[in-house]
Amino acid sequence: MIGRLIAAYRAVHPDLRKPGLLALTVSLSGPTLGLARLVTGGATKLRPGVELERRQIPGPGSAAGVGVLIYRPAGRRLPSPVVLWVHGGGFVFGTPQADHARCSAYADELGAVIVSVDYRLAPEAPFPAGLDDIDAALRWVRASAGELQLDPERLILAGASAGAGLVASMAQLARDRGDPAPLLQLLIYPMLDDRTALLRDHAGRGWFGWTPRSNRFGWSSYLGRAPVEDAPPYAAAARAEDLAGLPPAWIGIGDIDLFQPEAATYAARLDAAGVPCELVVVSGAYHGFDTVDAKAAVSRRFVAQQHEAMRQALATWDPAAG
Repeated sequence: MIGRLIAAYRAVHPDLRKPGLLALTVSLSGPTLGLARLVTGGATKLRPGVELERRQIPGPGSAAGVGVLIYRPAGRRLPSPVVLWVHGGGFVFGTPQADHARCSAYADELGAVIVSVDYRLAPEAPFPAGLDDIDAALRWVRASAGELQLDPERLILAGASAGAGLVASMAQLARDRGDPAPLLQLLIYPMLDDRTALLRDHAGRGWFGWTPRSNRFGWSSYLGRAPVEDAPPYAAAARAEDLAGLPPAWIGIGDIDLFQPEAATYAARLDAAGVPCELVVVSGAYHGFDTVDAKAAVSRRFVAQQHEAMRQALATWDPAAG
């Protein structure tokens, strides 16, 4: 055990090797969930010049309203492009305010309005509650574009970890419903495939940030049962048989992240289905590295690549084709 941990530590990118990294080997479980929510739920720093608004929007069906945070950059052009953001947390923890720094940076760098969704968490609200909340927020953004001074044709779906998995499922659901396609689905170390929780050998991945035990707990909480050989439609994006017609994708992940194989497989399947997909694999990067060690050079490059992918998607939008 100790030998394997030392080998895993040596595989970490030199920029990311810090003494506190060993604390990220702790796995999530029912008894530790409350502490995880407490530790990860605090607000990060808002970038100066970005205005923040909190709203409660209509919920899905007869459910209670859904909270959203709206980030508006100073001096934005009207109508503005919009990014619907979905935070991570293994389906079981995480808050929109914990992504203040990320979302306000996106707003400032892109001149876009960012709408971050406070979706319901498992195990209290298992699938499809979280996806239903994302769906309600997407519908609301499109319906409220005039009031919010947004251009609904210049829309990006983006998320991290479980949030990226929800984004990928939302892109599939929107396609199947015949909704207008987003310009891009930005999937940051996405949690796509519950079947990863069935594997015993992860080839040295998953030691830091998000472990196999945490993964099994997260998927079991979200699905309302332990992962098995099947799952409901849209619960796990990687299970979709047909990926044709989905919006272009950008997928970024570290090569020692537990999710690297499922992300690479999904990217290859998108490409095979004719969906443009850029896959960025960061050597020696573990799950969530860019938020755990945001000042590291490798983390800054990774975030800059996210900005550039979204900037290019917005720049290549063709009004005549839209």
